[in-house]
Amino acid sequence: MKKAFVNGVEITGEAVGFELDRLVRFYMNHGMSMEEVKQNLPKLEEKALEQAIGAKLLLDRASELDMPVSAADVDAEVEKVVAQVGGEENYRKALEAQGVSEENFRRELEKGARVNKLVAQACSSVPEPTEEEVAAFYEAHKSEFVEPEQVLCQHILVKTAEDDMPEVKSAAFEKIRAIRERIVAGGDFAQEAKENSDCPSGAEGGSLGWFGRGMMVPEFDQAAFSMKKGDVSDIVTTQFGYHIIYKAGEKGGGEQTLVDVHDQIKDLLRHEARGRAMDQFVAELRENAKIEYR
Repeated sequence: MKKAFVNGVEITGEAVGFELDRLVRFYMNHGMSMEEVKQNLPKLEEKALEQAIGAKLLLDRASELDMPVSAADVDAEVEKVVAQVGGEENYRKALEAQGVSEENFRRELEKGARVNKLVAQACSSVPEPTEEEVAAFYEAHKSEFVEPEQVLCQHILVKTAEDDMPEVKSAAFEKIRAIRERIVAGGDFAQEAKENSDCPSGAEGGSLGWFGRGMMVPEFDQAAFSMKKGDVSDIVTTQFGYHIIYKAGEKGGGEQTLVDVHDQIKDLLRHEARGRAMDQFVAELRENAKIEYR
């Protein structure tokens, strides 16, 4: 992918990757499948590069204006990060793993908070989507709002690798077979998962939560969706090893109502309107900057 420079400063791969991750998460939260993400990846990467350029321009402009950011503003950003990573302990571990001091991390969050204030200022005149606009969007895209079929499963994994010796694979198979026999005889699936599963989900009793078709490897996917609610699967072999699956629930797919997707549509329309305002604002910044592609 081409590199970009803003006023002689290179846009880093990390900055582009950050914007790409945000794009993918946003579109997947609004109905884009993983397959569609893969198909549109080149376009998404180009968009991510442009967004990274825009972010650099916004950061530079916010620094020029010295947008006020208080310690409380930074504290609020830290709290968001702590919540995202699952608590204070994980937050500290993440900083340590990345070799970043809390002082430097807070400094980066301060920059981000300053940019957020500039963005809020630039979008202050953007109106909220009306109910009529939300309803009109729903009617125009009704066929796209379909709830996919989903299942709720727990699983137990005994890992194997493709290059394992036959005796290692045999031992793994015997282990999963014995586990299944205990469960079928009345044993507790969640407890067996906690004690024996090689998957991190074992700590949660093997819970994988709700998932749709295509989200798991094919062998696992086929087994999970062909089972009846309440059943324990036969031994399922995948590239990761041997599994047994317990199907705790299922939801049939179907058309979603306006009530179901109202907030999702409103969020999308708000995002698009703010995006247009920011595009105009960033375009003005670009006119006064030197942007190079190499």
